[in-house]
Amino acid sequence: MRGSIVALAGLVLASLLASPAAAQDRDALVARQRKAIEAMKASPKDPPRIAFVSNGVAFFWVLAKAGAEAAAKETGATVTVHMPPNGIGDQKRILEDLVTRGVDGVAVSPIDPANQSDVLNAVARRALLITHDSDAPESARLCYVGVDNYEAGRLCGRLVKEALPGGGEVFVFVGRLEQDNARRRRQGLIDELMGRDPDPSRFDPPGTVVSGNGFSVLGTLTDQFDRAKAKANVEDVIARHPGIDCMVGLFEYNPPLILEALARAGKTGAVKIVAFDEAPETLAGVRSGTVHATVVQDPYLYGYRSVEILDALCRGDASGLPADGFVSVPAQAITQKNLAEFEAQMKARAAAAGDAADAKAP
Repeated sequence: MRGSIVALAGLVLASLLASPAAAQDRDALVARQRKAIEAMKASPKDPPRIAFVSNGVAFFWVLAKAGAEAAAKETGATVTVHMPPNGIGDQKRILEDLVTRGVDGVAVSPIDPANQSDVLNAVARRALLITHDSDAPESARLCYVGVDNYEAGRLCGRLVKEALPGGGEVFVFVGRLEQDNARRRRQGLIDELMGRDPDPSRFDPPGTVVSGNGFSVLGTLTDQFDRAKAKANVEDVIARHPGIDCMVGLFEYNPPLILEALARAGKTGAVKIVAFDEAPETLAGVRSGTVHATVVQDPYLYGYRSVEILDALCRGDASGLPADGFVSVPAQAITQKNLAEFEAQMKARAAAAGDAADAKAP
């Protein structure tokens, strides 16, 4: 129930932030940034100082860091990567510190975009701002780099339908629904299972059962990035719903904890698992068959494209900014068939970034 209240409050705040006054402030800050970019044609930042900020600490962000470092090598930009370990307060502190230090560009994955417009706009007043992974469309960000999370959620739903061709009971696990990416991918999943027409603005409260088309989504449990809580959520569902057919983990650490809890309960293989992201335990599960499939984003490209775009902007080149503000990095499904190719790509990218870091070392 608390998760439902928080998520609904976030949606209400988002609508308030979309008021004419807020929109005018956002548009003015975007125009201000574009004017600064135009001025940089005559006096480019060389090298620009760019910060890449995640929404937490996870293997996903290690891959993004590798991409950011690879782009830094190619562009010559000075890049720092920041992973807030303690949630929204920590992310706010990092952003404020970066502005104080006078960075030229910031790429951030907002933890709670509906409630962070003030913080993000404060960054946009002093530096060039873009978002990645999770968008904040009501802020003054210049663009968003990432997947369409609603469509990625629908892809996840198609994988659940593959795993349960006759339908069944499904439970969803995710860090927090305040994040734009989490809310959209969860809704895409549910809409796909229910056979609904696409509508990213739809919102099914997480505490209610959603049934249709042969499927019942029994609920959604959040953990606020607390791993112990995340595992306890799975254990609670195993106890309360012993006949559950499928568990879906929407954040990187959720699927490994689902695997761990099912193994401890002696239910490995008895419950289908559909995952998000490429945690090593998740990929091992795909290889062994204990995970049906996982939807992966491309965190490496999140890091790479974010730095590449900000570097160009800081040198006065705005040609990489799309008119709709969306730089698409499509999601893909990883199954046993394409797992080896995907892992080889990950390994090569990480190695290349390691070489870049070694080359920069004194």
